[in-house]
Amino acid sequence: MSNLKQLHSVQSEVKTPLHEPSTPRPPMPDFYMPGMPPMVLINALENWVRAVLCRRRFRQRFLHLLAYDDSILDDMGHNREDIEWASRLPLRKNAFKALQRRRAQRNSTPPRCVR
Repeated sequence: MSNLKQLHSVQSEVKTPLHEPSTPRPPMPDFYMPGMPPMVLINALENWVRAVLCRRRFRQRFLHLLAYDDSILDDMGHNREDIEWASRLPLRKNAFKALQRRRAQRNSTPPRCVR
């Protein structure tokens, strides 16, 4: 082999970078789905499911109380109107905590003085 051929082969090796991949990257598909959805989306879905389950638990625990008389509900510390009000609250509100606050407000009002 002549010196010219050796020089040409050495120059061709120098021109190609060493970090270039040996195989080309596959083409990007038309619809690209990342490996994991954004955490904000996962958190929002998780909060929504939690709110729905909380609302369902409230209905299971408290709506059957409406079958009792008002005197029995009063003995338990509940009020029929409060339970109905709490059952109509939107999903983003915790009906159990709202019912507790309303009950505390009702109980904290001072009784009327009778003279």
